[in-house]
Amino acid sequence: MTETHDENWVEWPTLVLMLACYVTWGLALFWVSALWLPLGMLLATLCVALHSSLTHELIHGHPFRSAWANEVLGFFCLGLFVPYRRFQDLHLAHHQDGNLTDPYDDPESNYLDPGVWSRLPLAMRWLLRVNNTLLGRMIVGPAVGQLAFLREDLAAIKAGNTAVRMAWVLQIPSVALVLVMVIASPMPLWAYLICAYAGYGIIKIRTFLEHRAHDRASGRTVVVEGGGLLSFLFLNNNLHVVHHMHPGVAWYKLPALWRAKRDHYLRRNEGYYYQSYAEIFRAHLLRAKDPVPHPLRTQSDWPAE
Repeated sequence: MTETHDENWVEWPTLVLMLACYVTWGLALFWVSALWLPLGMLLATLCVALHSSLTHELIHGHPFRSAWANEVLGFFCLGLFVPYRRFQDLHLAHHQDGNLTDPYDDPESNYLDPGVWSRLPLAMRWLLRVNNTLLGRMIVGPAVGQLAFLREDLAAIKAGNTAVRMAWVLQIPSVALVLVMVIASPMPLWAYLICAYAGYGIIKIRTFLEHRAHDRASGRTVVVEGGGLLSFLFLNNNLHVVHHMHPGVAWYKLPALWRAKRDHYLRRNEGYYYQSYAEIFRAHLLRAKDPVPHPLRTQSDWPAE
């Protein structure tokens, strides 16, 4: 199976879906919210989640071959909190599969160095344990992740990292344009801030267990076969091992790859598989999937901070 991008200069399914996402978001703000605010908030929340997944596609080179054109298409940061270029840099670093789940080298890891964990205050340990349940990840996960992200980026900016600083500078007009539209709409600003947070909460369902600690890098990435509405919102990224093995393949081609070589992918990821997100909710809504400190590492495995 090929891993190359579409031969055409534009991949229409991704472009059309992005434009539809923007239009639906506008309708949620200006029309649906005027009819009934809770419904408008629900629709805006779903748009924020979908836009995050679409931004992931832009980062991987869809729908345009031009990285600049993709960045322009995703310029409106509906979710407010994550600059496009920071998402891009951190996510592409995450795709170094040999580093998956490493607390230092995988920017998307939810594990901690056991030595760091042992020094945390009890209240912080409690919070991170809550964050390791699915319900906790949805409710407090966006805040926990954002605060850690901001702390690291502020440290990078203070250290003179110009790329990080530029990413945040570009975020100012991106967020400003979104907020101007929100303020001009019938939806109150406080309501939209809830939508933005809740949209990332939905994305946390996908990221909750898409990687596990495993001795072999190939066994660290999950497949959730039946996603339903969530599969659409995640743009088939529930077939996560397929995406990691073919990161250049567009979202709408992943199901065909999965169906064609299902047994191969399950052998590849050592059977890390769930039938559906309903199964995950049943198993982990209130129960952690694994510990916060990396279960296969010790403090001595990493250099001292």
